[in-house]
Order: sequence, then structure tokens, then C-alpha cells
Amino acid sequence: MPKLLIVAINGSPNNEGNTSFLLNQALEECTTRGADTEFLFCREIFKDQRNPFCMACSSPCPGKCYKNKELANAYELISRADGLILGSPVYFGTVSAQLKAFFDKSRALRTEKKLLNVVGGAITSGGSRFGGQEATIRALHDIMLAHGMIIIGDGHHEDDCGHTGAAAQHPAQEDDNAIKRSRILGKRIFEVARATSTLRKR
Repeated sequence: MPKLLIVAINGSPNNEGNTSFLLNQALEECTTRGADTEFLFCREIFKDQRNPFCMACSSPCPGKCYKNKELANAYELISRADGLILGSPVYFGTVSAQLKAFFDKSRALRTEKKLLNVVGGAITSGGSRFGGQEATIRALHDIMLAHGMIIIGDGHHEDDCGHTGAAAQHPAQEDDNAIKRSRILGKRIFEVARATSTLRKR
């Protein structure tokens, strides 16, 4: 069986912050189990975009705004992925603008069913214990559902990554519960991606 590819997408404007830390925890679990892993930073990907926001300029989307850009390379990468781990800090109760823009421009991928049956999980962090983390995770789930992805949730007891995903309070490095849940999420994504590999037509 070919090695699985698991990709983390960091929607935080801070490449070395809480979200990045937790995503790396999840990816380490995937790597330990034998997956190839990649890490994408939305902030870096959008540096060469003239307009970072989707203008819905045509339908269906031809992807002309990101042709020969870093975003095209990122979309090509996630189109080959078996699993995606989406991470975003809580911004006004939902995902960051960077993460939202990344997926707003992915209409062509949706048309071509590039992420259909790709396994996905969500990680977020907020400034307080009840700072909008669950609402942000739901927004991440909505993005994945629109692409027809398979979403990972609670595996119960020793496989409990949180009912809907892993959530932290800043600073994430001191949130033992979030670290544990992030690592379990990575484990679960790897296991389900392996079990569903035949569903992804590549």
C-alpha cells in the first residue's frame, strides 16, 4: 500500500504561534505511523496573490486567479492528500480571514471533486477557555463538508480527540489537554485515511 499523505493547513497569520504548535503535534503522530506529511501556511501562500479574496468572477471557476501562483501549488498538493488537518485561531468567533480565503478560492477543486472522501480534522485555539473554539471548529467542518470530505470526531475514551476536534486556550504549549487531543486527532486521521484509501479516486 502506498504511503499516506497528510497535510496540515495553518490559517493563522502567525507561523510560529499556538495553531502551528498544535498542528505539528498532530502531524508528528501521523509521521510516527508512517505517513508523509506537509505543512502549509496560508499567509505565505497568498503573498503573490494580487487579490487575496475570491471575487466569484466566473462560474464554473477556471482558477485563473491562481494560475502559476503559490496557491496553485498548494491546491495541487492537497489534491493528492489522503488527510487534511485544518487549523485556525478564533477570530471573532470563527476562522481567520487567511483560512477562509484559502478555501473560498478552491471552487475549482470542489467542481473537480479533488477533496472528495479525503479525511479531515479540525484544530483551533483561543484566548480564553470558552473563547469561540467550538464555533470555529464547526466553521472548519462546514468547509470540509462542502468538499465532501470525511470528518473525524470523537473516538471515545482512549481515542477521544474532543467531540468535534482539538481546542486550546493560549498558550497552547501549556494546555496539556489540547496537546493530547491534537495528537489523538492525528492518530485518528491516519487510521481512517488508511481504512478509506480505496474511496479516493486518484
